Amino acid sequence: MHITLARTPDRCVEVEQSSTMTTLDAPTSPPSAPQRSSGTPARRTLTIGPHTVDTPVVLAPMAGITNMAFRLLCREFGALHSEDDGGLFVSEMVTTRALVEDHAESWRLVTMGERERPRSVQLYGVDPATVRRAVEMIRERDLADHIDLNFGCPVPKVTRRGGGGILPWKTELFTRIVRGAVEAAGDVPVTVKTRIGIDEDHVTYRDAGLIAQEVGAAAIALHGRTVTQHYSGQANWDAIADLKSLVTGIPVLGNGDIWSAEDALRMVEQTGCDGVVVGRGCQGRPWLFADLAAGFAGSDARVRPTLGEVARILRRHAELLVEFFEDEGRGIRDLRKHVAWYFKGYPVGGEMRHRLATMESLEDLDAKLAELDADSPYPGEAVEGPRGRAGTPKRAVCPQGWMDSREITADIAARLHEAELSVSGG
Repeated sequence: MHITLARTPDRCVEVEQSSTMTTLDAPTSPPSAPQRSSGTPARRTLTIGPHTVDTPVVLAPMAGITNMAFRLLCREFGALHSEDDGGLFVSEMVTTRALVEDHAESWRLVTMGERERPRSVQLYGVDPATVRRAVEMIRERDLADHIDLNFGCPVPKVTRRGGGGILPWKTELFTRIVRGAVEAAGDVPVTVKTRIGIDEDHVTYRDAGLIAQEVGAAAIALHGRTVTQHYSGQANWDAIADLKSLVTGIPVLGNGDIWSAEDALRMVEQTGCDGVVVGRGCQGRPWLFADLAAGFAGSDARVRPTLGEVARILRRHAELLVEFFEDEGRGIRDLRKHVAWYFKGYPVGGEMRHRLATMESLEDLDAKLAELDADSPYPGEAVEGPRGRAGTPKRAVCPQGWMDSREITADIAARLHEAELSVSGG
């Protein structure tokens, strides 16, 4: 599989710096380091194990979203204001059992493009031996420079058998999984992503942070919500600050409600965290990584695309998806889910949105994009703020008796192997 970088010379985005509008071409290769005046604030970087990235930002794994095509698009924008690609860009979540059982599609999900350095892979598992073996296989095949372990997923198909965001409640199991992964990874850094807890009465992040630090994890990321919150309500940044004050030996990353560069800078200022993890905020807005790189470099430059520029970015996304899937039809069908996000706030009527969401080919996409008012300006607040499905609080779906104690009973241990279903990317 080979995915090319941006190659159309007239592809551009508008970048707003203070009150002046300038035009920057999207890079055909990583740009050279931007020149900085002596008065420019020092850039904040992020170090994970042996890797230091120029911007303390991590793209959160999102099922069906953060495949290689989307990661490369985000990298192209991050590179506009960074000496590298502007952060770490993590794969979709893959189950360790699927890798150990040699599922071809799961191995495809952890395969990275030539541009992707460092290569970041996220794994999900509930059995220490299976997680360890999957990490060994990834290392043996030299497929990752960084491995992240998912202990934050709130989806019922993951939690109902003990995985994701409810697993840290079982401290011994959590410890064995993280320690085993760290040992199997060798010099490849292993990080952990988790949530505040299952609910307000079953808080786990403090123990998880201390355990991760003790067994050799390279960093921990905290989503400031519980499992029962899913993505509803407001993220609790105070918990991120609390974790940062408690865990002092490894970087602590914050996640939740980052919709703009200003949000990211404010989170770092308020919590003291070492970097941020961005998920739903970049859906339909891969240019957010240009804003984040600029913000952490002390620059006021921000991307404010016209409708025509959004159309060109969407077209670029389509090209990358077709190359990733090696199938035009599949790539175009995958793009459909992104349409509403890309055009949020722009004057694109319901009928046109429906037509774009049923596109069949690149030629069909081009014809429909040509009908848009390319000169329509950036709509401001209508584009910004929360996006994606927030939903409402939901009861955490757990195995029977899961929250009765923090120990693993014989009955639960016997059923844990069922948790590693084929939920790669979930």
